[in-house]
Amino acid sequence: MAIPTSRTKETAQIFINEELCNGCGLCVTVCKDFSLKIVNKKVTFANDTAIFGCIACGQCMMVCPHEAITIDGRCLSKNDLIDLPKKEDATDFDSFLSLLQRRRSVRDFKDEPIERELIEKVIAAAQTAPMGLPPSDVHVLVLDSKEKVRAFAEDFATYLEKLRWLVSDWFLTLMRPFWGKANDEMFRGFLKPCLEVYTDYMKKGINVINYDAPVALYFYGSPYTDPADPLIAATYAMLAAESLGLGTCMLGAVHPMIQNGGVAKRFREKHGIRYPSREGVFVIMGHPAFKFHKGVKRTFAAVDWN
Repeated sequence: MAIPTSRTKETAQIFINEELCNGCGLCVTVCKDFSLKIVNKKVTFANDTAIFGCIACGQCMMVCPHEAITIDGRCLSKNDLIDLPKKEDATDFDSFLSLLQRRRSVRDFKDEPIERELIEKVIAAAQTAPMGLPPSDVHVLVLDSKEKVRAFAEDFATYLEKLRWLVSDWFLTLMRPFWGKANDEMFRGFLKPCLEVYTDYMKKGINVINYDAPVALYFYGSPYTDPADPLIAATYAMLAAESLGLGTCMLGAVHPMIQNGGVAKRFREKHGIRYPSREGVFVIMGHPAFKFHKGVKRTFAAVDWN
């Protein structure tokens, strides 16, 4: 049975050109579904050992030195093959680390629009992100102007006014035994202040929801999506934007507030958000208003070598 996504619920088809196949077995080794085997020095199908059937990861097609194997289905075909960039054109570690160290979370932007070409480059880079299961089930909502970003924030603030009961003391006290100490602390220490600040500041004309950024990209999934996929894609987008000289910031507080209930559904539908999603995040970007002269070291809570 094929693994379902919102884009397809079928397995892909594997095609083998026996005239081109020399039986090297690279495709057999790389296929972790165990859908292939060698018989009489040629690759053939191994239906008896396949786990899910071809999920169209494309690994066999990419590793074959003779282009003897192709995949069709699950949003993949041989037309999607591309030539790999030369190794010498790839970023070395020092350059990559420099990019990471120079990145800051930017919430103040120049009042300059971002060219569509730059937005498309960021999205193209994000599309290369790994995923839990192909084809990618990540969806992206693009707000490509300061006016659209502001309009979304204003509508979100109005929407939040209807949800104040979610962070009321009586409701949080009622729910604490069900969702535990950590969630209670998160609601009281983060979500409640966020809701109050978002709505109260917007009434004063101050947008701390998405900071009137020139561009906002919302990465989210579907009910089938691996929860990590939108976050990984958003990270790729953030780093791509940094490489283009743009400032970025990830904003995670909007997503959980628009997932559940009829009011949330209507809000999503109004803004063209196709699905509720277990995980999701906004990436805002634009030309930074300020220049940073120093960075700071970041650390993990723990690094345990086992």
